[in-house]
Amino acid sequence: MGLMTGDLLAPLGLAVAIFLLLVDLMHRRPRWAARYPPGPMSLPGLGNLLQVDFQDVPYCFSQLRRRFGDVYSLQLAWTPAVVLNGLEAVREALVKHNEDTADRPPSPFYEHLGYRPHAEGVILARYGPAWREQRRFSLSTLRFFGLGKKSLELWVIEEAACLCAAFAEHAAQPFSPNALLNKAVGNVIASLTYGRRFEYDDQRFLRLMELVEKQHQPESGYLMQVVMALPVLLRIPWLAGKVISAQKAFMALLDELVTEHRMTRDPAQPPRDLTDAFLAEVEKAKGNPESSFNDDNLRLVVADLFSAGMETSSTTLAWALLLMILHPDVQRRVQQEIDEVIGQVRRPEMGDQAHMPYTTAVIHEVQRFADIIPMGVPHMTSRDIEVKGFLIPKGTTLFINLSSVLKDEAVWEKPFRFHPEHFLDSQGRFVKPEAFLPFSAGRRACLGEPLARMELFLFFTCLLQRFSFSVPPGHPRPSDHGVCHFLVTPCPYQLCAVPR
Repeated sequence: MGLMTGDLLAPLGLAVAIFLLLVDLMHRRPRWAARYPPGPMSLPGLGNLLQVDFQDVPYCFSQLRRRFGDVYSLQLAWTPAVVLNGLEAVREALVKHNEDTADRPPSPFYEHLGYRPHAEGVILARYGPAWREQRRFSLSTLRFFGLGKKSLELWVIEEAACLCAAFAEHAAQPFSPNALLNKAVGNVIASLTYGRRFEYDDQRFLRLMELVEKQHQPESGYLMQVVMALPVLLRIPWLAGKVISAQKAFMALLDELVTEHRMTRDPAQPPRDLTDAFLAEVEKAKGNPESSFNDDNLRLVVADLFSAGMETSSTTLAWALLLMILHPDVQRRVQQEIDEVIGQVRRPEMGDQAHMPYTTAVIHEVQRFADIIPMGVPHMTSRDIEVKGFLIPKGTTLFINLSSVLKDEAVWEKPFRFHPEHFLDSQGRFVKPEAFLPFSAGRRACLGEPLARMELFLFFTCLLQRFSFSVPPGHPRPSDHGVCHFLVTPCPYQLCAVPR
């Protein structure tokens, strides 16, 4: 009996091996096409997974760029990918071929989170009618609630005053600003989505902040990258739980807030916020199975605003304060401009920005130097395209190396140093080089860019109007090197905020 079993297993094992080899060869086929981008040799089944350092992807990709050039290929298990580097290649792909590169790779997470088909929010949604409908809604709602009007600006100005009051409570003693910055930016998103702000010690708000942070922790980011390359791993229960537990808890908390919101909503009144506006669209779409306005997408759109909008802006502000304590001469020049244009009593307004070229240059240089999303969000080709003479087939995942643009030695005078003069001409006027792309470009450029720019200017100027920031006495000088996972965050640091 044992011999018979052994006799059967041997050919079965051989057949499985041959099958897997054929599947692997089928997925590698694009690499044999003429003019396909060069890349490192890949292993059967795994591709280049073992050659990619998921704990420091930007550095790994920059090293590969040195070997293979601005456009090179990778095989991530059975997923063909191309990495684009430098302004010319990035603009050719995202602007010239804007529609053909606007798709996203399939996300394996939504099914495991229990969402219906076509419920993908905005950021990771596949390119198509549902995405277009949700992006159009998000942009029009942002405009309605204040991008170009006063209401959202007033929310940010009020929150900046609350943030300054929280800083003042530390009475010039050393503290880490990160948690307070998260709360301030989180409250701007809460104002937009729920028409309200939370006190900084509100337990539900603290839980919301904690869950957003968990989704951006290094370990979560690393696992997420691996699972995106090998979605089959989500079938392992303990691993699936580890990857999506924070998202599930986060969504449950958002559900609570939406449920409360429904109870206080008056359909006869104008919408108070984005959630009201979305619920009105859900009612209009009843009976239309093709509509993307449903409860699942409401949760995902709000989740996108919190997870993408909160961490990016608060991390940039954390970099801004770090760079001010490392460059006190820059801090003094910003404060001088604030005193001349705004004074020390009136609150800053967006209208002041046009008269403050140096402060505007500093904020842009913080974004360029910090380079907090070096690889952006992956794209996918929906048609065969050509970039810098290389053929990239339909269905290829594209990694956009924004870091290679923001720190391009051919564009920036001092690419690896903090140098606000990158954004000033010889007369001291603000200029923005074409290579300033922290919000990416093309169809999938960050829809929250105007809100982020408003937050950065108003929070930054309000803080520097009220305080001078310094390294605490006796503390070592902090590093200006970041910690890289999905976001590049400053190494932990403390500062003193001395009232002016």
